[in-house]
Amino acid sequence: MFKWLKSGSPWIWLTGGAVSVSLLSVLGLLLLIGWKGLSYFWPAPLYQWQTQQGDILVGQIYSQEYVPINHLREMDIDLPQDVIEKGLVNRISIKVANRDLYSADFVSLLEVDLNPPTQPEDWAVIERARGGDFYGQPIGYLHPDGRVSDDNIVADYRAGIAFADVVRDEIENLIERDVRVINAQAERLRLVKRKRSLNGTLNDEFITFYQQKSDQYAQALAAAEAELDNLRSQLVNQGLLVKEMTGKTVTIPLSDILDLWYPNQLNLGQKLTRWAQQAWKFLSDDPRESNSEGGVFPAMFGTVLLVLIMSVIVMPLGVIAAIYLHEYAKNNAFTRLIRVAVINLAGVPSIVYGVFGLGFFVYTLGGSIDALFYEERLPTPTFGTPGLLWSALTLAVLTLPVVIVATEEGLTRIPSSVRHGSLALGATQFETMWRIVLPMASPAIITGLILAVARAAGEVAPLMLVGAVKLASSLPVDSQFPFLHLERKFMHLGFHIYDVGFQTTNIESARPLVYATSFLLVTVIVGLNLTAISIRNNLREKYRTLGQD
Repeated sequence: MFKWLKSGSPWIWLTGGAVSVSLLSVLGLLLLIGWKGLSYFWPAPLYQWQTQQGDILVGQIYSQEYVPINHLREMDIDLPQDVIEKGLVNRISIKVANRDLYSADFVSLLEVDLNPPTQPEDWAVIERARGGDFYGQPIGYLHPDGRVSDDNIVADYRAGIAFADVVRDEIENLIERDVRVINAQAERLRLVKRKRSLNGTLNDEFITFYQQKSDQYAQALAAAEAELDNLRSQLVNQGLLVKEMTGKTVTIPLSDILDLWYPNQLNLGQKLTRWAQQAWKFLSDDPRESNSEGGVFPAMFGTVLLVLIMSVIVMPLGVIAAIYLHEYAKNNAFTRLIRVAVINLAGVPSIVYGVFGLGFFVYTLGGSIDALFYEERLPTPTFGTPGLLWSALTLAVLTLPVVIVATEEGLTRIPSSVRHGSLALGATQFETMWRIVLPMASPAIITGLILAVARAAGEVAPLMLVGAVKLASSLPVDSQFPFLHLERKFMHLGFHIYDVGFQTTNIESARPLVYATSFLLVTVIVGLNLTAISIRNNLREKYRTLGQD
């Protein structure tokens, strides 16, 4: 036994066991998040209950838990004798939706107070643009001429939805093609006038030109708004008549209906199709209802774009700093001080970087840029306000120590004989560095990028100060010059998770969305890392002299 302990085998087994437990824990956490998130899109059945008082209750089972009898006795709740003998009572949380009609989205009732549930096939789930889902029984379709038909509701609804999709596309195109372009042109003209006024070149001729163009833009915008009102009215004049669980008939305008399905009529294949459609909507749609409904495309787009811009900024800075420290700087007190500072920067809390970015990048650097190049826009700031560029720079500073350390380790692994051989053949030090050393150290450089991406993609605290917002009016990329707008605010998946989980007005309803967004964020980070890893592996195959990183 003593020899076995002295050989070190127990420590090897303990280390392997600890690593295995850690991997299993991480895998279990990912599976939990993935299951909770992906099940959010599954078309759950609608149940109908009847209470002991004779009321009808229709909804989806959100959760179930067993409550001890003692807790209910303290609340003076009477229970049957057979339930008391069991010691536990099942409490069901039911999502009844229809939040514009009822006081809450959810109700909690004891199973003993409900009759056994049924699954009515004629009840539908209606996805709405506002107010969340609506559970009801379609009983008629309202046509534009005021006529109500009830003989073929499904066909009328499908025709109406097809018409609504066409109208929504026309509205989107009109806004993108006319309204935004006209507003952008009018804003540019206003800035030209203000700039002329500031530098003293404003004359009567330009004022006349400005007035004429302003009138043209106002007329074009009024015409576009009138066309938009006409298109929107076509959706308001028709809709679906639905009876909800209390027997009240409600008319839902076609403009509010996004989708409709009968969950109790779906077979397994149809449920899988519906699940895929809902997952795609989650990835491609914009958020609604204070981020508690709809999709997360702007947040996903902002996260990926932020990480890409951060990578473009941090990689040259980190590599140049590492090359200077390892290849050119002498080993003196100043160099050692820099190395200690780099190591310590890696342990600074991320919120401190956010405060630094807000004070230096936004207020100091951004304010100076506005004063020099965007004077005509003041006092409205352009770069002197949190935005995409400052967020990328803040994350670049945050992840710079990681890239420097990883690059230096890669440079250390390259044998000195390689450098000496290149210099002996007549190459300069710069040529040796550019053509020999850097390509061989590229796998280590990519390793630093992987670590930087893994840390930056999940950061939220600094972004709350330097650019991330709850809801952005437009993407940082559009069809207007210069196409990539680095001064705009953006949405981020990490901040979206925080907002949905803690700031939304309907937290219980949005809780499954937190798991779905968390799983998406993990997937995005893994996807970015796998891309960088594949690049690193290709470079390793090309420069085998390095061995393993």
